[in-house]
Amino acid sequence: MTFFQGVKAIVAKDLSMEIRGKEIISTTFMFSLLTVVIFNFAFDMAEGNARESAAGVLWVAFLFSGALTMNRGFMYEKDEDCMSALMLAPIDRSAIFFGKMLSSLLFMLATMTIITPIFILLYNVNVMERPLWQALSFFLGATGFITVGTLIAAISVNLRAREMMGPLLLLPVVAPVVIAAVKFSGGLIMNQPVEQLMIWMKVLLIFNVVYLVVAWMVFDNIIEES
Repeated sequence: MTFFQGVKAIVAKDLSMEIRGKEIISTTFMFSLLTVVIFNFAFDMAEGNARESAAGVLWVAFLFSGALTMNRGFMYEKDEDCMSALMLAPIDRSAIFFGKMLSSLLFMLATMTIITPIFILLYNVNVMERPLWQALSFFLGATGFITVGTLIAAISVNLRAREMMGPLLLLPVVAPVVIAAVKFSGGLIMNQPVEQLMIWMKVLLIFNVVYLVVAWMVFDNIIEES
């Protein structure tokens, strides 16, 4: 089995399990929706305040959903005692990482796609006035978050307090990506010129590349200890 066939098989397996159980999407969607609604009532969201706070509120909802998605990364295999079988599969170990990462990324992007229009309706702020740039910031921010999250999930899967330790290990590492994504998204919402925001886009791109390379290099050793 080639590398790409292995990645495709793992993504297809995770997607089919989610379609049958609907655990990740339903949980992350409801949690993100609750976060957005609570913020709507907690702050004075006049039009000016809403535009200034929109990116922060939206990304808090995204990060909560991503953290829940990340926690489920290797739980199916752990719960069913299939980690050894997964490691014995005739595929490169890095294919396991990229398969898990892509399936988690798809789940997070699906939640973001549903939450964003709900946010626009609740806050009366069109965060997608420049849709291509905003979609790119969402995609790169989610990719960096999920890349590290998948690696952290592989590390914490055997920990007793994995639901708590996963986010605690994850958030400090992905802080540069989160800050850059919020700054870029917020600047687009505030109608700042894209040229002024490109420094944040460069930060997103650089950290995505760094995270992917580091994760690819260390995943073999991490999964051996799982």
